[in-house]
Amino acid sequence: MGFQQGLSGLNAASKNLDVIGHNIANSGTVGFKASRTEFANMVASAMGMAQGNNNGIGVQVDAIAQQFTQGGITLTGNSLDVAINGNGFFVVKQSDGSIAYTRAGNFGLDKEGNLKTVDNDNVMGYVVDPSTGKIQSGATPVPMSFPTG
Repeated sequence: MGFQQGLSGLNAASKNLDVIGHNIANSGTVGFKASRTEFANMVASAMGMAQGNNNGIGVQVDAIAQQFTQGGITLTGNSLDVAINGNGFFVVKQSDGSIAYTRAGNFGLDKEGNLKTVDNDNVMGYVVDPSTGKIQSGATPVPMSFPTG
């Protein structure tokens, strides 16, 4: 049984190194949020082992948790780049029509004036009442567009 305990520790440490490597490799990626490896104690599945103490047969990776702490905000010189200070996500509509969420705010305009991500997804927003400046009640997100002609 001692070999299996040691092997479970090596497997968990290997997965933790994978997560650390992923964090380092993506540290310069726009909107990237780091991950953290969360470990859990493995317990015996047989009843009555070690007089009721079923702990201690190894370790396993319980979860890879995203860390949504505030990162650094950097000026880019692009007037369409935006950042979220605190909690939240940008809502985007992908080319297949599905809705996705991102923290990457490096946006641009297409030829028609639609606000797009670098992956060509539409950035979504809410219609605002021009007289009050407030979001219209019951509004659903629509693609943001800034036509220039």
